[in-house]
Amino acid sequence: MGSLKEELPPGLFVLVDQFIDRTLAREKSFFGTGCVGHVPFSHPISPLLQDTVAAALTAENVPFTRGGTYVVMEGPQFSTLAESWLYRSWSASVIGMTNMPEAKLAREAEICYCTVAMVTDYDSWHEDHGTVDVAKVVKVMKANSGNAKKLVSRLAKNFPREHPPCPIGSDRALEHAIMTAKEYRDPVLLKKLDAVAARVL
Repeated sequence: MGSLKEELPPGLFVLVDQFIDRTLAREKSFFGTGCVGHVPFSHPISPLLQDTVAAALTAENVPFTRGGTYVVMEGPQFSTLAESWLYRSWSASVIGMTNMPEAKLAREAEICYCTVAMVTDYDSWHEDHGTVDVAKVVKVMKANSGNAKKLVSRLAKNFPREHPPCPIGSDRALEHAIMTAKEYRDPVLLKKLDAVAARVL
């Protein structure tokens, strides 16, 4: 991720809790014409899952901060200077090109979701660090790959086999989401939706 704040330097892991979706050209829903679904998304990150990730980072002594807003941009180009300063004026924390539509699709599939963002650069705004480019991003990623591996290993080792219901309802997001009456639902779409929405359809 690119950092939009001085206090979030390259190498730091950020457990974001909010998103601003600036993507335009991506399919963002399993639902559509023939079966409309509206899931709640005001709190996109599952707090118990984030607790588990935070505990793993702490156990492995990996530097991280918890909380922050992630601007998801379309890409593949990096931000202009004007865009970077605009996002900073919104008090956003980091910027990147991933997590959308993944976070939204996870909610529609009733999957608890958490983002671990690794800061690789200061986007375009920081005068002392110059323009962001792939070489700088890859350099930080390689330097920090050990921390990423430690996190994944610790999570795999300590992840609970069972967990209580998600306090924000991530695992029950479809219970009141389907808007289309049963007699008007498209059977072809319903067949596709079986993989993610069979519990309520």
